[in-house]
Amino acid sequence: MQISDVLLLFSISFGASALGGILGMASGIFIVPLLTLFCNLDIHTAITASLISVIACSCAGAGAYLKAKLTNFRLAMVLEISTTLGALTGVLLMGTISDTFLSILFSATLFLSAFQMYLKRKDPAGNLEVDEKSWGARLGLGGEYVDSHQGTVRYSVHNLPLGMFLMYLAGVLSALLGIGSGVLKIPAMDSALKLPIKVSSATSNFMIGVTAAASAGAYFIRGNIVPEVTGPVVVGSVVGALIGAKILISSSSEKLRTAFVFILVIFGSQMLYKTLKEL
Repeated sequence: MQISDVLLLFSISFGASALGGILGMASGIFIVPLLTLFCNLDIHTAITASLISVIACSCAGAGAYLKAKLTNFRLAMVLEISTTLGALTGVLLMGTISDTFLSILFSATLFLSAFQMYLKRKDPAGNLEVDEKSWGARLGLGGEYVDSHQGTVRYSVHNLPLGMFLMYLAGVLSALLGIGSGVLKIPAMDSALKLPIKVSSATSNFMIGVTAAASAGAYFIRGNIVPEVTGPVVVGSVVGALIGAKILISSSSEKLRTAFVFILVIFGSQMLYKTLKEL
């Protein structure tokens, strides 16, 4: 592999990871389409490189979220049960699915996530109404954080069973598409669990590393990881994640949501066009 190729991989992963960090997502949702669209890599190679970068990205961005007290650890541990089981299911399905179907599924996932975020609800400034009989209340999953725009924000967790089911589906798609599933976890937390989007973003960042590790371990055993591609991608992802996480904390929630929708539609359209063109 030439130096120019290494620099290209680094640049793509850096930009994708910084953007993912700003939106509180793993970089995989951007890295996979960029590697397939601009580097002409096989989608399976892009997926495995993306999964490794997701782990690095999650670790790199975690510090800033922890310092801002945005990550809900108790909720993450509960939801991780479902999403890890989903990731293991996705690994078992991986060998039975064609590249074309994976590309179409990836595009559909981007469009669905964009649509979910477009149907926005008001980000709660203080969600104090708690159903004491709900699973979220019984497990003490609510919390609070200090927002630079809204002050102290208190929130509770709603519809936990539905949230866990959506986390399972997110885990399946994480393994199949190498996206870390933040692209699905954030809308699920936002719409089903009714969390503030910054809490959704930070908690998702904590969870995606565990989910990706469950998938990446299986791919490593199979020998599907290409080191010369994965190395530059991981390094670029770490640097980008550090920058993106810092921007997220001081950004407006509404601007994050708008950027999220716009970028997902662009990448989904590009990837679908390329796939249909090659049929």
